[in-house]
Formats: sequence, structure tokens, C-alpha cells
Amino acid sequence: MPQLEVDGAPLTYDDEGPRDGGGTPLVFVHGWTANRRRWDHQVAHFAETRRVVRFDLRGHGESGGAGVRTVAELAQDLVALLDHLGIERCVLVGHSMGGMIAQTVALSHPGRVERMILVNSIARMTYSRGRGLLMAASTLVPFKLFVAANIQRAFAPGFPREEIRRYVESSADTSREVVMTLYGAMRAFDVLDRVGEIKAPTLMIHGYYDIQLPVRQMLRMAKAYPDATVRILDAGHELPVEKPAELTAAIDAFVG
Repeated sequence: MPQLEVDGAPLTYDDEGPRDGGGTPLVFVHGWTANRRRWDHQVAHFAETRRVVRFDLRGHGESGGAGVRTVAELAQDLVALLDHLGIERCVLVGHSMGGMIAQTVALSHPGRVERMILVNSIARMTYSRGRGLLMAASTLVPFKLFVAANIQRAFAPGFPREEIRRYVESSADTSREVVMTLYGAMRAFDVLDRVGEIKAPTLMIHGYYDIQLPVRQMLRMAKAYPDATVRILDAGHELPVEKPAELTAAIDAFVG
């Protein structure tokens, strides 16, 4: 897989689909402890007709590096990748922490974002009591148990246990340093008072059963956006893998 080195970190990415005549490139950004494969269904669909880019965030998947402390630093990696690929303007699609990265880019480089799609994401992190207890327990329980508890609660009731186990194992491959540092970075993330500056039409797709980032938090964000469309789907926090076809269809309808 191709890689781009940014500040000493090799970032692994995929760049697929036709370069000309297929519309504005789609750029997919995954979330905390995940990797670019979360977008398999969407990439397979859209790469038939337009350019599609996805990458593993620093310290995730097949990308190297650590030491990143803020969501803004991850956003800088994304802008470096866009520059490397010669993509001046794109449709940004971000899931969870990836949506935080997308919003950061939309605020810092508004000319680069034609449209934006936020999947199970928010503009200000507000932890529920349950999530706060997990954070407090993070130093008291084995690391893999902490990760497993976070991932298991991300899925809606009834999602196959074997599938959940597979995602737990994948998430546990992310180093403790990266997991815990970016957990803190998400907790500190807050652009709610600035999202009124984002002029790009934005689609917000959220799972009704998301207890990681509850729907009410997304709706609070949507009210602050100048141009937001909201879709609620019958899923939890992991929409890209819980309802892949429905998510793809919603994105397709939005980008045209």
C-alpha cells in the first residue's frame, strides 16, 4: 500500500477510482482505534464512479507514528495527504473522531471542503456518566479490557457477538499510548462555538442507539450549523459496519 511520511510517521492510504469526470473526490476518515477498512462498503461503491481516498490515522492500522496529542494534529496529517495527492477540494466523510478531524479541516481550510458528512460525530465532547466511569477505570483495569468495554458498548443491541469480537480484536492492535492520548484529545475537543463558520453543506448521520455520542449531542451541533441535514438510522455508534448499505445510500443521495 502507498505511504506518505508526515513528521516521521508513515501514513498508509488508498487512492482509488477514476481521476476525471467522476465528481469531487471523496475522502474518508475513520475513528478512534479503528482503521481505513471501516469504509470497505462505501469505498467499493463510490470508487466505481469517482476518486476515493481513505487512510489509516497516525498510530492506527498500517500507519506508524505516535506522539500526536490533539485532533488538530491529526487534521494536519489529513491536509498533508490532500496536498500530496493534489486534491484541492473534496467531500470529507468522517466517523466519530474522524468527524472531529473533518470539522477541524473545514474550519482551518474552508476552501478545501466542498461538502462534509459527519457519521456519529459531534462538535463538543460531553461524556455520559457511564463513559466517565470507563475513563476513570482505565488506569485500574487491563488495557485490553478497557478497549473491549468501549468497543462492545458502541454497537446497537442485537448486533452479532462474533462481529463485535472481531472489531474488539482489531481495536486492541492500536497501542496503549495512542489509544489513551487520543481519548484525552477527544475529551478536550470543542468547536461547537465555531461551527457556525462552516458554510459547506453538511450531512449528519447518526445511529439512534449511539450511547457513545448520543443523538441529543449531535442535534445540538446541527442547530449551530448554517446548512445541516440530519438523518437518524436504526443503529448504534458503528454505522459504517452496522448499516453499511444504508449509510452508503445516504451519502450517495447527498453527494449526487
